[in-house]
Amino acid sequence: MDEQPEAVQAAGPALDRRAELSEFLRTRRARLKPEDVGLPDFGRHRRVPGLRREELAQLAGVSVAYYTRLEQGNGRNVSAEVLDSIARALRLSNAEHAHLTHLAKPKQHKKKPAGRTQQVRGGLRQLLDSIDTVPAYVVGRRTDILAWNRMAAALFGDWGELPAPERNWAHLVFLNPRYRDLFVEWDRKASDIVSYLRMDAGCHPDDPRLSALVGELSVKSEEFRRLWATHDVKEKGHGIKRLQHPLVGELTLSFETFRLADDGEQSLVTYHAEPGSPSAQALRLLASWGTDATRAGTQASAP
Repeated sequence: MDEQPEAVQAAGPALDRRAELSEFLRTRRARLKPEDVGLPDFGRHRRVPGLRREELAQLAGVSVAYYTRLEQGNGRNVSAEVLDSIARALRLSNAEHAHLTHLAKPKQHKKKPAGRTQQVRGGLRQLLDSIDTVPAYVVGRRTDILAWNRMAAALFGDWGELPAPERNWAHLVFLNPRYRDLFVEWDRKASDIVSYLRMDAGCHPDDPRLSALVGELSVKSEEFRRLWATHDVKEKGHGIKRLQHPLVGELTLSFETFRLADDGEQSLVTYHAEPGSPSAQALRLLASWGTDATRAGTQASAP
């Protein structure tokens, strides 16, 4: 199951890095209350949510004019030290700090074809095929699903049957009704997906395929529009997912994410169950069904 997207999504306009920087800083400032940072709260006299610009500038040790320019999207010549001070004042997480840096001080990327498809190494494909009891897949830029094994197809559905542009977690979660039923905590999964896309947008705002994906999701999904407007970013390397599979019922699985050392834009994701648990038994049953598991479950649940 080592297929990957080959069709190219229609190109969209590049995201506006200045607007992204402006909105990110504004939303981070708005979520802080004066008492959170040891400042007095003047109650009804406060006209804006969160901290005022002058309060944030004072906490960061920069002038109000300097911070205002930055929040207006002008990150030119801003130093790493100033960004560190602002990140501390805003109580940013490590992921948020990295996102702020990407927006304010973008790295220069070598020009690559807009339709370039990420390639998965042959050795990694062989590894996926050899893991026959653990669902595993490789995810790349824009949450594209690049390769997967038989168990991943049994658990999540046979992605090989989907058109290439739809082999993407954001597209599946927001536009494919089956995945709303599959994830017990769909809201959390949706929030995570949008946060990953935000991180990707901070690193690659000029990616036309990413812009096209965001545009399509914004038009077709009200939930995506709401989550995208929050500008939240985070990274999760491991955790728990609860699934409601049409054939074996509810599973509680742990996932681990391994970023590739030779390509930081690809990650290997695996799912496993606690030994001896009902979820472990369910995975063994799925292994016996293989890629027919989801189809069999759908037929069994039909009236």
